[in-house]
Amino acid sequence: MSALLVNSQSAFVSGRAQRFDVGIIGAGAVGLATAMALAQQHHLSVIVVEAEREVAHHQTGNNSGVIHSGLYYKPGSLKAKLCTEGRELMYQFCAEQGVTHERCGKVVVALDPAEVARLEVLRERGVANGLKNLRTLSIEEIREREPNVAGVAGLVVEETGIVSYRQVTRKFAEVVTALGGQVQTQAKLIGITRLPDAVLLRTTRGEVECGQLINCAGLQSDRIATLCGVRPGVRIVPFRGEYFQLRPGAQGLVKHLIYPVPNPAFPFLGVHFTRMAEGGIEAGPNAVLALARHGYSWRNINPRDLADTLGFGGFWKMASKFWRTGFGEMHRSLSRTAFHKALARLMPSLSIDDLVPGGAGVRAQAMEPSGALVDDFRIIRAPRMVHVLNAPSPAATASIAIGRYIAGLAARG
Repeated sequence: MSALLVNSQSAFVSGRAQRFDVGIIGAGAVGLATAMALAQQHHLSVIVVEAEREVAHHQTGNNSGVIHSGLYYKPGSLKAKLCTEGRELMYQFCAEQGVTHERCGKVVVALDPAEVARLEVLRERGVANGLKNLRTLSIEEIREREPNVAGVAGLVVEETGIVSYRQVTRKFAEVVTALGGQVQTQAKLIGITRLPDAVLLRTTRGEVECGQLINCAGLQSDRIATLCGVRPGVRIVPFRGEYFQLRPGAQGLVKHLIYPVPNPAFPFLGVHFTRMAEGGIEAGPNAVLALARHGYSWRNINPRDLADTLGFGGFWKMASKFWRTGFGEMHRSLSRTAFHKALARLMPSLSIDDLVPGGAGVRAQAMEPSGALVDDFRIIRAPRMVHVLNAPSPAATASIAIGRYIAGLAARG
C-alpha cells in the first residue's frame, strides 16, 4: 500500500487543482472497480478519494468473503444480472491476479417441511438466473457433503465461492495506479463546486477538478448526494451484522458453506456458516440497527447518525412491521446463548463453547420514505454525476460488473 500512498499524493501537491476526467468518492470494491473499468476500457484519467486511511475499510473489508452465486435475486433485476456476470469476472480476476479464492459451493438447508416449498422457489429463481447443476437433495444426500447439518432437504449451489475482498480491492487499487490513476486516502470530501465544465472536489487534503463525479461512498452515499445538490430519495439506515468464529477444534464440523432458507420478507440471509479464504469458519451474521454509520459495536454511538435514523419516518414505518424480528436480532446480539440456539438449528452438534467472538460489519441499507427496504441496486444519474445509493451484498461479488456498468454511464456523459 505504500506505493499507492506515494502516487496518490501528487494530485494535491501544487497550488492549482489537478484535472481528471473522473473523480470517484469511496475506495471500496465498487469505487475501485469503477476506476479500473474507466481506466482500462475507456482510457479516462481517474482519481479515487477515500476518507479512511486504507481502501476497503468499511463494507468491503468487513463482509463474510462469499462470492455469491446469484441464487436469491429477482430474475431480471440489476442485482441478478450484475451478480451473475460479476461472479465469473471475480473468479477470472482472482485467478489472473493470484488472489486466494475457492469455488467451494454451498448448501441451503430446509429445516422443516414448510421450508421445502421455499427451497423449490429458490431453485427455480436460480435456474432463471443462469445457475447450472442446481440440485434439491434429501437430507441424507446433503449429509454426504455436510455430515453435521439438521433439516429435511437441501439445495446444492456449485457456483458459490470464498475470497478475501480486502485482498481483491487492494489488487483493484494496484491495477488503477498501474494504469496512471490515483488513489488518495485520508481525503474526506467536504464540499463541491460546480464549474462550467467540471466539478471541483474539496477534500481534507486539498482540491481536485474532475469532468464527472461518481459517488460510491456506501454508508455516506445519501449524504454525498445531498452535498452535491441531488435529492437521493432514500435514507441510508445502518444495520450491523455480528459474527462468531468456530474455535479451531470445531472447524471440522463445516466442510463448505451452510445457509438456511431465507425469510422472503427480509433482505438478510439469516445466520449461516462460512469457510473463510484465509482460514477459519465464521458463524453469523445477525442484523441489528447500528447506532452509528460506522457502528461496529453497541459502544459506537454517533448522535448525528442516530438522529438521522430515528428522525426518518420511513424507519418507524419499517419498525412497525418488523419489530418482532428486530427484537429477536437484538436478543441474539446481546446473548451468546440465543446466537448459539439459532446456529444449532442448522447444526445440533455445535456446542456453545465452540463459539468465540468474531468481527462485525455494517450494511448500508437504503430505505424508502414508505419504510420499504430497497432491494435492488440503485444507481442514479445527475448532470456530470453518477450516484450509487444502494449497493449492499452482493455488491462485492458483482463489483467488476457494477464498475463496468457505472463506467458505461459515465463514459456516455
